[in-house]
Amino acid sequence: MSSQVALMVLVDIQSSAKISGILRLMFARLWLWSTPGLEFFKHMGSGKNGGFSFRPSGTHQALYCIFKDLSSAEKFCASSKLIQWYRAHANEFFSVKLKTYSIKGQWSGFIPQITADTPTSGPIVSITRASIKPLNCLEFWSKEPAAEISLEKTAGCIIAAGIGEAPFFRQATFTIWESQAAMDQYARQGAHQEAIRASMNGSYFSESMFSRYQPFDAFGSWKGRTLG
Repeated sequence: MSSQVALMVLVDIQSSAKISGILRLMFARLWLWSTPGLEFFKHMGSGKNGGFSFRPSGTHQALYCIFKDLSSAEKFCASSKLIQWYRAHANEFFSVKLKTYSIKGQWSGFIPQITADTPTSGPIVSITRASIKPLNCLEFWSKEPAAEISLEKTAGCIIAAGIGEAPFFRQATFTIWESQAAMDQYARQGAHQEAIRASMNGSYFSESMFSRYQPFDAFGSWKGRTLG
């Protein structure tokens, strides 16, 4: 089984550092690629209030990384100038390491490797992402809010964040669930099930990835909730 380790970081940047944060979102990728052991990453923005909004947020950002092993991920968390800046200028900062146990699809041609067995208990993480076809964008967004906006109020959902590489067209959802059963229950709901069915038959997306993980080594807080 692969030794890959994923990392997700969510940050709400202080308003006084908003411009510096936007510049980092634009240009940090230029030096992130030189990180030892880093195999893949996406540096993303978010909807207003860190959620599922058509209006972009000026202060919420996310970083998703895949490292070749745990040691590389830990060294990055301890020494990355971007992570250090985030923690020094954050209203809220949250990070969690992840082991992949289910993957369907790909992200910019990259497919994370399976690194864990399907868990039988405990919390799980889901990351879904898609590149939405321009001609289908309006139809997709007419359906998606019904599936996503209610996430934070869904029983069993611990964290829900709407993130993305580009407004409207390249979107992702990060969620932490109390259990596999809690997530499966949500996935069977009408609006969300309809969105998944449409994605599987190619109606909306030119590329998509549905992934699930075992979380560990969580640190920090998000939307007032301390997690660890």
